Amino acid sequence: MRAILLALLTFLTGCSPLGLMNAVLVEDRAEVAEAVPYGALARQRLDVYRPARPMTGPAPVVVFLYGGAWTSGERADYRFVGDALAERGIVTVIPDYRLAPADTFPAFVEDGAAAVGWTVANIAGYGGDPGRIVLMGHSAGAHIAALLGTDPSWLDAAGVRMASIRGVIGLAGPYAFHPLDYPSVRPAFAGLADEDRARPIAQVGPDARPMLLLHGVDDDTVWPSNSVDMAAKLEEAGTPVELRLYPDVGHIGLLTSLYARFRGRAPTFEDIVAAVNRF
Repeated sequence: MRAILLALLTFLTGCSPLGLMNAVLVEDRAEVAEAVPYGALARQRLDVYRPARPMTGPAPVVVFLYGGAWTSGERADYRFVGDALAERGIVTVIPDYRLAPADTFPAFVEDGAAAVGWTVANIAGYGGDPGRIVLMGHSAGAHIAALLGTDPSWLDAAGVRMASIRGVIGLAGPYAFHPLDYPSVRPAFAGLADEDRARPIAQVGPDARPMLLLHGVDDDTVWPSNSVDMAAKLEEAGTPVELRLYPDVGHIGLLTSLYARFRGRAPTFEDIVAAVNRF
């Protein structure tokens, strides 16, 4: 019944489901700088969420990359992420990035790197510590974050040293999949000559950043084996990694457990906050 009501309200208001939940559930505990350009293109805009209360010093920073199968997504729909983290003293950057089919791999990874470059250069002006940046993403966004955290060439091209990234937090990312095997996402990777270039698990090496990998056991969109296999690969490379698998949690439920009202479903939010402060 709840799902039917949400679908009806979404149809009547024209809002996305996440946008509608933002309107109803988010308490706006952060100060927000909206539509800040990090590049010249229309999709190269980001929002910065900072704690509304006075900060005693530079705060840790999260750059959050949302999911949407590399074909959809709007930064405004993830206000609940920025608001929640800022309320816990974490400055949060949420960028848009180029999407398929208009733009294909590696455009969205390049945009993720460019947003990180903007963050390193500018976040001190928003109260953030450019030496304490953590990358975080859900689904396709976790894939982008993991690529940035394993293959230094992406950040190098944006003028960022890999050492500037303290860690990566991935929520239900497709780290081990072969993108050309899936018709639903194949257009986002059209023209890809070397499939391993787009597979985070194939890029794990000595430069990989420490990671926290979170996945719902009931996820049938991105199989939990992606996180299990990625954790094993990182351990094999000697990279610090923690793997958390939450029972009775699916692909979207993992993300929506960040809403204050839904945190009883899984300790996702507290695990994320602890990791940001530990990295």
